[in-house]
Amino acid sequence: MNFDIISSSLEEVLRQYGLSFAAKKFGGESLQVDDLMLVFGLTQEAKTRNKQYWGRELGMCWQRLVTELFRQTRKDFSGSIREGADEICDLVVGNDAIDTKYRIGSGDSGTLKKFRQYGLRLQQLGYRPVLLVLRDDNLPAAIAACVSGGWTVTTGQETYRYIHEATGFDLQSWLRARKNQFAG
Repeated sequence: MNFDIISSSLEEVLRQYGLSFAAKKFGGESLQVDDLMLVFGLTQEAKTRNKQYWGRELGMCWQRLVTELFRQTRKDFSGSIREGADEICDLVVGNDAIDTKYRIGSGDSGTLKKFRQYGLRLQQLGYRPVLLVLRDDNLPAAIAACVSGGWTVTTGQETYRYIHEATGFDLQSWLRARKNQFAG
């Protein structure tokens, strides 16, 4: 496993998002930051003012980082599972059907229903549904809906531990070593 190639590939994902984020910066300070926010020099205050934008973009960045890391490190990697217009997971590794989330903050009935349906469908297909959530400050009802739908849910440190055990790559340390590297 060549960690230099992996690191270079992941850094390219961060570079692309850093360029995109550069034009979206706002002032402010906060102690409540996650590793992706640190990479981009993003404060909680700025994120709160543009919640939908940052949630969507940081979520896609997280998904792309995790997907690329598994693509680079696992021979049993395959892409998302789609059924019609629905993507029911982001990637598959071995028997684990993995979906990534930056944060689960929506408790609307449609979102909760999808979590349950997708988890049950993945089980019917013979997979173990695994949800890798970066942040710990998730909506409890949404987490409960995922668990009731058969998902194995990891958040925060548990997510990093799962990724490290599955890939041999310490993504959290790698991200932290890039603090403010892509700040605008």
